[in-house]
Amino acid sequence: MFRSAPEHIDSYFAVSSRAHQQRRPALAESRRFDVCVVGAGYFGLHTALELARAGKHVAVLEASRIGWGASGRNGGQLNPGFACGMQTLQDAMGPQRAAQLFDASRTALREIRALVQQHAIDCDLADGHLEVAVLARRVADLRRRIEECAQQWGYAKLRFIDKAELPGYLCSDRYQAAVFDPEAAHLHPLKFALGLARAAEAHGASIFERSRVLGYRESPAHIEVAVESAGGVPPICLRCDQIVLAANAYLDRVDPRLARRVLPVGTFIGVTQVLGEQRARSLIPQNHAVYDNQFILEYFRLTADHRLLFGGRCTYLGGTPARLPQAMKRNMLRAFPGLADVSMEYAWGGHIDITMRRTPDWGRRHDRVFWAQGFCGHGIVPARVAARLVAEAVLGKPAQLDWFASIRNPPFFGGAALGGLMQAAGMAYYRLRDFF
Repeated sequence: MFRSAPEHIDSYFAVSSRAHQQRRPALAESRRFDVCVVGAGYFGLHTALELARAGKHVAVLEASRIGWGASGRNGGQLNPGFACGMQTLQDAMGPQRAAQLFDASRTALREIRALVQQHAIDCDLADGHLEVAVLARRVADLRRRIEECAQQWGYAKLRFIDKAELPGYLCSDRYQAAVFDPEAAHLHPLKFALGLARAAEAHGASIFERSRVLGYRESPAHIEVAVESAGGVPPICLRCDQIVLAANAYLDRVDPRLARRVLPVGTFIGVTQVLGEQRARSLIPQNHAVYDNQFILEYFRLTADHRLLFGGRCTYLGGTPARLPQAMKRNMLRAFPGLADVSMEYAWGGHIDITMRRTPDWGRRHDRVFWAQGFCGHGIVPARVAARLVAEAVLGKPAQLDWFASIRNPPFFGGAALGGLMQAAGMAYYRLRDFF
């Protein structure tokens, strides 16, 4: 069982966003709302914003602080598409619906930019992304991606960067070629989550921090949501007509049926000391975000104060690797050996919610319980897509959300412990494939 903490973990994002943080009250008494959203991450906050805009009386219940989970700890990369790949969605839904979802992800990216501008969200938004190949044999995969996006999804803006041209974008001998995506972006993830919260509140949503949901019960008249009280017992009862489950990797006992369909996977990030603008730009001259196309990928980018952020380690068995800053630095030096003299000033981890097949698990039960989970480490843009579809369904238009009923996400056999062991074995195989 996952337990929240009263404060953000000691990450670079938490430290660098303290001026933007403000405390919200805990739910202190029984209340009545139209919709209850469980979880104040991207999906929950986007959904609350859209429903509040539509006139719904919305409560967001967060067990800890806004953006405490993956939404405040991730690498901050915004890319169109979905973690499972568009071909997988096409196989499940057909080419027309898959194409519409790809378009929806591009729309979501534009909407995120618009929200940042409209609500003056100071989140270090920067343009551009590179997908790079470590292995020569995977350069062809980059070319195939460009061709697929142009021919199947109508996106012809991707550009191939060969080895000779690459130093203008990325100064590392480790990489063989790249695909440049001008529509993609990167940002400070926790500042963005905090800005989303303020936007939702500006439209009338109520956000309660340190208000851990213990479970919920449906009755003919309403849904009763049990919220942990300051004294522990009895719990506070929030009543609502509809509930949106947005806790993802931390859903746990709130809804065990849904929780069994995702496996919490630990991922890790390190951030260096300040490099200075000149040295930072000598690594990534145009300040784009980067990830590679290995099976077990790594990703990195510069921060607004000229540090290097580097992520990519993961664990399926729980716990944090020993000497995490040193471990993250070793990974970083494979890409940038010239940073041997640089210290890793921050290192942290957190959980992402993966499904067995890395496919989205979005849906509803009747017209009362709604959810989106299974973002699988690619969540900033898809969370916006999910929020729009779920909000439409809550408002009586479930057609597009119901497309996801064609995707079957089986429960992890044996629960998190055995499921994690099986996934770890599978990832060990893929690491060997990357190596050889």
